[in-house]
Amino acid sequence: MEFLFSRFSIIRGIKGFRRVYEDALRYRYMITEKALERARILAFWEKLGLDTTLEAFPKTKRRTLFLWKKNFLEGGKKIDALSEKKRTPKTKRKRLWNALILEEIRRIREEHPNLGKDKIFPPLLRFCTERDLTRPTASTIGRLIKDMGGPRRFPKKISHFGRVAQTRRRKVLRKPKHLKAEYPGHIVSLDTVEEYHNGSRRYLITATDIYSRLSFAWATHSHASLAARHFFSFLQRVFPFPFVSVLTDNGSEFAKHFAEEVNRLHLLHYHTYPRTPKMNAHVERFRMSFLIFISLFFSRIFRFLITSFWTIFSGSIPNGCTTLSETNVLRYNSSQVNRMTVILFWTGSAKMGGRIHPRDKILELCILIMQAPY
Repeated sequence: MEFLFSRFSIIRGIKGFRRVYEDALRYRYMITEKALERARILAFWEKLGLDTTLEAFPKTKRRTLFLWKKNFLEGGKKIDALSEKKRTPKTKRKRLWNALILEEIRRIREEHPNLGKDKIFPPLLRFCTERDLTRPTASTIGRLIKDMGGPRRFPKKISHFGRVAQTRRRKVLRKPKHLKAEYPGHIVSLDTVEEYHNGSRRYLITATDIYSRLSFAWATHSHASLAARHFFSFLQRVFPFPFVSVLTDNGSEFAKHFAEEVNRLHLLHYHTYPRTPKMNAHVERFRMSFLIFISLFFSRIFRFLITSFWTIFSGSIPNGCTTLSETNVLRYNSSQVNRMTVILFWTGSAKMGGRIHPRDKILELCILIMQAPY
């Protein structure tokens, strides 16, 4: 603190500023409503006496008042000294079990790595019965394993040469629990699904702006992160607003080149937790609606297009846009698209920023087929 004020403070030399600064922090973050209430009761006691205070506050006992006064004086007459403290016992009960039982649990876990407490219980029960020892329950075995540090072996990654490869867990930014889109472009979620049509495999990459529900899809033959980065560059040209954050799962297509592009643009890249697709529910629902719509209404046409050509784009135009140029979706270089591009749009009844489910947007259908150079 002294280094901060001596080198960088523009109000250096003002007497008493540091005390005011510390008091402001204390009142802002450290003093609770209960501490303020106790301070008011102590002030009432000092002004009107003990009997009047006990009559005015019947739930507060005499010894409690003296305890609060003692804490207040020992804390330097600061209100934060009246805040509630932890009531955890300083000396906790410890589990004291025979060393033979602990060694047997450790031996079983070494012979059978990661064996659970319920499966350790039967052999440990026989071991204790033979030696006339106190038998721990399955729940106690789990606590003893935790007390011993939780000896656990993680599965090793073995390469195709038969060598053990070192696994490196990368730390990623997880989606906050109460994250909510507040404006268009605030959160853009992406997802990928693998589809087979007539023996041809395609990867459908979909993107949805959570606030405006503007969606975009692209079918490609590659599942690499370079294809995802190429898709993201198209996405920036199609959507009529800038991006602030991106939400994806933990797939490999959203790593390396895609992550480098997101970092280069200084965007927040949120990841969902493993095996939790409900954290990315908007783009999951759009993907299913898109596939169901294609299979029900244009199954023969779109299967022919998917198996014959390289790319498919799809999206939803905000209400009030009657031409494709108004949504700026044709700002890409057609030479970057192989063979033929199919763009599918449907419009909804809400204005930009409205929250309408993709299933309710199929009111007007417009299919535009452009011939791009080979």
